[in-house]
Amino acid sequence: MGHFSSMFNGLVRSCSIQKSNSSGSCGDDDGRGAVDAMAKDAKKNDLILRSSGFVNVDGSNNSASVFSKRGNKGANQDCAIVWEEFGCQEDMIFCGIFDGHGPWGHFVAKKVRESLPSSLLCNWQETLAQTSLLPDIDLDSDKKNQRFNIWKHSYVKACAAVDQELQQYRKIDSFYSGTTALTVVRQGEFLIVANVGDSRAVLATTSDDGSVVPVQLTVDFKPNLPQEVERIIQCKGRVFCLEDEPGVHRVWLPDEESPGLAMSRAFGDYCIKNYGLISVPEVKQRHITSRDQFVVLASDGVWDVISNQEAVEIVSLAPDRAKSAKRLVECAVHAWKRKRKGIATDDISAICLFFHSSVSQSEHVHTVTTPK
Repeated sequence: MGHFSSMFNGLVRSCSIQKSNSSGSCGDDDGRGAVDAMAKDAKKNDLILRSSGFVNVDGSNNSASVFSKRGNKGANQDCAIVWEEFGCQEDMIFCGIFDGHGPWGHFVAKKVRESLPSSLLCNWQETLAQTSLLPDIDLDSDKKNQRFNIWKHSYVKACAAVDQELQQYRKIDSFYSGTTALTVVRQGEFLIVANVGDSRAVLATTSDDGSVVPVQLTVDFKPNLPQEVERIIQCKGRVFCLEDEPGVHRVWLPDEESPGLAMSRAFGDYCIKNYGLISVPEVKQRHITSRDQFVVLASDGVWDVISNQEAVEIVSLAPDRAKSAKRLVECAVHAWKRKRKGIATDDISAICLFFHSSVSQSEHVHTVTTPK
C-alpha cells in the first residue's frame, strides 16, 4: 500500500477509513461509519459548507463561492455542498449542485447531497485499496488514466448505491420526485467532473490574447439528445414537447401524460426509471493548467438565460471572489426578468471554484455563511 500511496501523492494517508477496514465493502458498518466520522470532523472544523457562503482554508489553493436563490415556484429545490480536504486529503475538494423537482424535490435534493459525497468517498477508498493489490497493473505506466478509472468506477458505484438507497428511504416519497447532481472533485492538478442531469460545469481559461474563454465540461442531459432519446424509446418511454412549450422536450410514460421530466438522467423519479430515465453519471477528467482560472457549477436556472461566455466574464470581473457566485446568480435573475417575461423564475444556484490563490489577502478567511 505504501508504494501505491506514494505514486498517488499520499492519497490514502492517515485516513480513518483505512484504520477501520480498507478491504471491506462500503456497505459494511465499519467502512461507512469511518466515512461518516470524517464528515462529522470536517463539519466541526468548518471544512463543509452547505449553504450560501465562501470557503478558503488557510494554506489551500482552493477557494469556493456558493450562492442559491429561491425562484417563484415555491420552496427552493436547489442545494449545494463544498467539502474542503475531502477524505482527509489536503489536495482534494468536493463540490456539488443538486436541483430537485417534483412535490418532494427539495427533500430528495438534500438527501442526495448528504449521501453522495460519503458514498463516493467510501467507494473511492475501497477501489483505491483493491487496485493497489492487483498484480497485473503497472502503476508507473499511466498514472493519469489509472487515477481517472478509479474515480469513474467509484462514481458509477456510488450513484447506483445512492439511487437504490433513496428508493428504499421511506421518509421521502421519490416516486414522482427527483434531483439532478453535478459534482466535481479537484485532486491536485486534476479535475474530475460527474454529471447526472441538466446542470452544467463550465471552466474558465485564458486565451493567447489574455481574455477569459469558457470550456464546457459537461453535457446537458436533455431528453432529445440522440443517445438519450434512443435509450428512452428502446425502454418504451416517450419524448415530446407540449404545445405550449415548443422546444422543451420531456420524458413521458408509455400510456400517460406523466411525469414530463425535462431531463433524461436523475436520481429518484422511480415512476419512469423502467422507461429510460437513468442515474448513471457521465464522468470526465481535466488536467488543470496555469491558464485555467476557475470552474462554475450551476443549475439550469443560470444556463437557461446566461451563456457560457457571459458566465465566465461575470465571475472573472467580480471584485470579490467571496461574492462571485452571488453576482452570477443575481445576473441570471435579472436576465430571467428581461428574457422570460411572464414565466416564473426558476431556482438559481451556483458554485465558483477557484484554482489559484487570490492576490487579495483580505479573502484569506474561513467559512462564512449567509442566509438563504
